[in-house]
Amino acid sequence: MALSVLPLDLARWDEARRDTLVLSVFKDERPLRGAAGLADWRLCGKLSRLVKGNKVGADARETLLLPATRRLPFSKILWFGLGESKGYTDERFRKDLAWIVDVVAKANISDWALQPPGRASGLIGARRAIEIMLDEVTIGDKPITLIEDPAGQKDIAEVLRSQR
Repeated sequence: MALSVLPLDLARWDEARRDTLVLSVFKDERPLRGAAGLADWRLCGKLSRLVKGNKVGADARETLLLPATRRLPFSKILWFGLGESKGYTDERFRKDLAWIVDVVAKANISDWALQPPGRASGLIGARRAIEIMLDEVTIGDKPITLIEDPAGQKDIAEVLRSQR
């Protein structure tokens, strides 16, 4: 897997343009957090309005493709609903990740950034997320840009160093 890390910081997003922003959101995660919250902020609450207007709800396996505006350095946004956050496990993370990677591949998207499922709400740690991602056969050699906070970046770096 070709892995790069993009800080959870709008100014850094502007410097490192990507084609697609992939957002994974829990149904009971309001207000939106992490990458989804930052994107919503930059889009002046557009994502929150879609949720409030029942256009999107983050039900399990719900997917929505949105054009990004000039306010974000992405051409499109892919929204993945994860259902309820209660009882989020490593197994659900694996299934969600495999589903996201499959949809991204079928959409023929090769330049994308993702905050791993469960990271925004702390349901899975950065270290555990990257360990699972490195073990997953479904990811293979696909390039992935992870959106991560500073503590998570440090954990990812440590895991990658120990893999060498």
